[in-house]
Amino acid sequence: MVQWSEQRIIDAPIDKVWDLFSDEQLQLIMPQLEKHQLVEGPPNQVGSKYAQQNRMGQRVVSYVMEITAYEDSPQQKRKDIGFVAAGLFQISLSFALSRIDEEKTLFVYSGSNTGANLVGRTLLKLDKQNSSQQEVEELMVRVAEAAES
Repeated sequence: MVQWSEQRIIDAPIDKVWDLFSDEQLQLIMPQLEKHQLVEGPPNQVGSKYAQQNRMGQRVVSYVMEITAYEDSPQQKRKDIGFVAAGLFQISLSFALSRIDEEKTLFVYSGSNTGANLVGRTLLKLDKQNSSQQEVEELMVRVAEAAES
């Protein structure tokens, strides 16, 4: 299993950062996401499901993502999601925002990637470059750059 929890202070209001995680803006911060379509439930509610297609190298992987936690208050915002990618990896992600002041937001991105079966667990062990950590860092930079522009 691979786990991470990274945080960064972003020089932007919490609502501006939160908008980047909306259905309409998500592909701006996740350019590898080729499809994001609501398929069950109302948008942005616990239990809502989205059909997604994600480019991983030369492959496009399709899966159904489910929102497992959701909070949208003036001081705190959070969206947790989970999905199984390619039948190999059980992925859980959490995007949490805390208002520091009018122009600063604390962004915490945490998650885990667990092999869903023997093949998935083996592939995670063979990932010597720790590609998950690189993807985490790239997302943190994209969110900060988009929010601060």
